[in-house]
Amino acid sequence: MENLEGRVLDLGAGTGAMFPYFAEAVSSEYFFDVSAIEPDPHMRKQAQNRAERLDLDVEIRSGVAKSLPYADDSFDIVIASMVFCTIPNVETAINEVVRVLKPGGEFRFLEHLADDGWRRRLQGVLAPLWKTVAGGCHLTRRTPSLFAQVEELDIVELERMSIGVTPVRPFVRGRLVHRRREGLVRGSTAIKNAFVKP
Repeated sequence: MENLEGRVLDLGAGTGAMFPYFAEAVSSEYFFDVSAIEPDPHMRKQAQNRAERLDLDVEIRSGVAKSLPYADDSFDIVIASMVFCTIPNVETAINEVVRVLKPGGEFRFLEHLADDGWRRRLQGVLAPLWKTVAGGCHLTRRTPSLFAQVEELDIVELERMSIGVTPVRPFVRGRLVHRRREGLVRGSTAIKNAFVKP
């Protein structure tokens, strides 16, 4: 995992899906300290077991993204992998990410989003049932558009990826930087506009 240094927060640890990447990075030249949150006690236990199998030192707390149990400016990197599709109030959660990120820190994410054309229509039809059976997952969200509207974050990188299987397709991978209090040059308007759709 490239340039993974400092304090890292994994939002929604789940079963510890990101932990192998952290363990690989630990064995490389990078130095970092991992924390994670997971609201579900069963999933938290699975994540802890996976961390132990990987010999990864990670602090896993009970918590939710809308109210992170950490002080302001605590983390150099916050990572979310397929988390924001299930969060009821994305705006509150992303504000919490901004709060716990140090100025200059990065928010990295991999999220699926609403597609276009026939896939979008299918996602719309399946959305109510999908949300019920898939832990509150929203098929029709355009999460990167919500991230792009946050004034405190500058887009460094966004990549639309044609991976996944309909109805959970496509994905977007991105990196956003918390603007330093003295301010950074704003991210590319063209990049922002590519993902900000009504």
